[in-house]
Amino acid sequence: MNQASIQNPETQVAKTPQMNDRDFLNDLLATEKYMTSSYTTFLHEASHQQLYQDMLHIFTETQNCQRELYNLMFKKGWYKLEAADQQKLQQSYQQFQGYTNQFPYQPNVQ
Repeated sequence: MNQASIQNPETQVAKTPQMNDRDFLNDLLATEKYMTSSYTTFLHEASHQQLYQDMLHIFTETQNCQRELYNLMFKKGWYKLEAADQQKLQQSYQQFQGYTNQFPYQPNVQ
């Protein structure tokens, strides 16, 4: 089954042995993703409140930077997504909807 891509028109960059803007942004984005993942692990295990707050602030700045890099790459067409298959989405929704009766509390759905 062919899925549609979600992507802006690609901004062309010269194909040379040297790193270009796309390569640099891709490297930065990968680094920011790694850093936010590592900070998350730290935050789960931090026992000192002030250190936790300081690291949470750094995590938030890093996460915001990661999001800005993602947005820039998507805008330039250097980051594409695959559109979700509607049938698979519906199947997943139905599967997890059935789990709600296992919750220790019942959510108030209005």
